[in-house]
Amino acid sequence: MNTAPPPALPDAGSFRPRFPWLGGDLQTLRNFVRRPHHDLAAWPAERLELPLRDGSGDRLVASLHRAAVGGRGVVVLLHGLTGSEDSLYVRASAAFWLARSYTVVRLNLRGAGPSRPLCGEQYHAGRSGDLRDALLELRDSGAVDFASGLYLMGYSLGANMLLRFLAEEGVDFPVTAAVSVSAPIDLKAAQLCLMRPRNWLYHRYLLSQMRAEALAAPRELSAVERAAIVSADSVFAYDEQVIAPRNGFAGADDYYRQCSGLRFLPSIKTPTLLVQAADDPWIPATAYEGFHWPGNPALTLCLTESGGHVGFHGQGSVAAWHDRAAEAFFRRGDE
Repeated sequence: MNTAPPPALPDAGSFRPRFPWLGGDLQTLRNFVRRPHHDLAAWPAERLELPLRDGSGDRLVASLHRAAVGGRGVVVLLHGLTGSEDSLYVRASAAFWLARSYTVVRLNLRGAGPSRPLCGEQYHAGRSGDLRDALLELRDSGAVDFASGLYLMGYSLGANMLLRFLAEEGVDFPVTAAVSVSAPIDLKAAQLCLMRPRNWLYHRYLLSQMRAEALAAPRELSAVERAAIVSADSVFAYDEQVIAPRNGFAGADDYYRQCSGLRFLPSIKTPTLLVQAADDPWIPATAYEGFHWPGNPALTLCLTESGGHVGFHGQGSVAAWHDRAAEAFFRRGDE
């Protein structure tokens, strides 16, 4: 294996799962079976509509929470597959960063959450141009000032999109640092893992949510498109019948090949922390273990034994460990 040892992030400490959330499945499922409300009322949200610059007329909706005067920078949060600005992990991270005097932007990807009625198209794992356009609009509109620092944090599919953005366009933006949590950097491997018999419930849940997103979009669907969405009986079939033809890919495998974050890692110049659990039930760790991390000093890997998928519910704090690790990483860069 070429994996470098997990770096020292002393302020975060090593991840130790919190009882009773032991093992990858329970770490993952806690986001569904225990849903505490993360109250953001102390930081009233401003609704932003960010027009995309591809001529589609689509607009992304974001919630902007401003820090007090003298804030420490802007953190933009990107949700994962079938998520939105109101996903538990996004709200929890927003509360974490706001309490530490960061301005926070909870961005809804194209066709997700509140963006859905304003978009005819849908996000996918490689649609990094949408993040570029959103950042440009945030900057050019004067909604936020990146002068005090711009930090990007993505989860799952949103993290994979973030990695592509950093590789292709990160140097053109004043990105101070970035964090990827549970990114499916090998999309084909993640698809095969998700379709294993032991992941049947996860697979059926995600597929039903993906169908609902596609059918709820305001875009007028042809009979052929609607039939493709409804008849897709697996994530692979959905990507083959819906995502690939909509976005100019030759098929699902071509989509996976072109958009997997693994192929973009060598080109990233922005200081980036990647957090991944070896027991993630959705994403195999083999892609992380096989990459030559010392070859790109901009990248820092935290590959933990446990943590599940966007879980990391650890001892010592109610805050997710990935947020604490991100804070330690950001502070290390400021030293």
